[in-house]
Amino acid sequence: MFKFFQNVSREMKKVSWPKGQELTRYTITVLATVAFVAIFFAVVDLGISQILELIS
Repeated sequence: MFKFFQNVSREMKKVSWPKGQELTRYTITVLATVAFVAIFFAVVDLGISQILELIS
Protein backbone atom coordinates (compact mmCIF):
# COMPACT_ATOMS: atom_id res chain seq x y z
CA MET A 1 0.00 0.00 0.00
CA PHE A 2 2.91 2.33 0.75
CA LYS A 3 4.28 1.66 -2.75
CA PHE A 4 0.90 2.59 -4.25
CA PHE A 5 0.92 6.01 -2.57
CA GLN A 6 4.52 6.58 -3.66
CA ASN A 7 3.46 5.90 -7.25
CA VAL A 8 0.45 8.18 -6.91
CA SER A 9 2.65 10.96 -5.55
CA ARG A 10 5.13 10.52 -8.40
CA GLU A 11 2.38 10.64 -11.03
CA MET A 12 0.71 13.69 -9.46
CA LYS A 13 3.97 15.63 -9.90
CA LYS A 14 3.72 14.99 -13.66
CA VAL A 15 0.22 16.46 -13.91
CA SER A 16 -0.13 19.76 -15.75
CA TRP A 17 -2.37 21.81 -13.47
CA PRO A 18 -4.35 24.72 -14.99
CA LYS A 19 -3.36 28.28 -14.13
CA GLY A 20 -5.79 30.57 -12.31
CA GLN A 21 -7.16 32.26 -15.44
CA GLU A 22 -7.61 28.92 -17.23
CA LEU A 23 -9.37 27.47 -14.21
CA THR A 24 -11.76 30.43 -14.06
CA ARG A 25 -12.53 30.11 -17.79
CA TYR A 26 -13.16 26.35 -17.50
CA THR A 27 -15.35 26.83 -14.44
CA ILE A 28 -17.49 29.46 -16.19
CA THR A 29 -17.81 27.21 -19.24
CA VAL A 30 -18.96 24.26 -17.13
CA LEU A 31 -21.45 26.34 -15.13
CA ALA A 32 -22.89 27.92 -18.29
CA THR A 33 -23.24 24.50 -19.92
CA VAL A 34 -24.95 23.02 -16.86
CA ALA A 35 -27.33 26.01 -16.66
CA PHE A 36 -28.18 25.71 -20.37
CA VAL A 37 -28.87 21.97 -20.12
CA ALA A 38 -30.99 22.46 -16.98
CA ILE A 39 -33.07 25.19 -18.63
CA PHE A 40 -33.41 23.14 -21.82
CA PHE A 41 -34.73 20.08 -19.99
CA ALA A 42 -37.02 22.22 -17.82
CA VAL A 43 -38.58 23.71 -20.98
CA VAL A 44 -38.90 20.26 -22.59
CA ASP A 45 -40.49 18.89 -19.41
CA LEU A 46 -42.91 21.81 -19.25
CA GLY A 47 -43.81 21.31 -22.91
CA ILE A 48 -44.44 17.60 -22.49
CA SER A 49 -46.52 18.27 -19.36
CA GLN A 50 -48.64 20.81 -21.25
CA ILE A 51 -49.19 18.41 -24.15
CA LEU A 52 -50.21 15.59 -21.79
CA GLU A 53 -52.57 17.96 -19.98
CA LEU A 54 -54.27 18.86 -23.28
CA ILE A 55 -54.69 15.18 -24.18
CA SER A 56 -56.26 14.08 -20.90
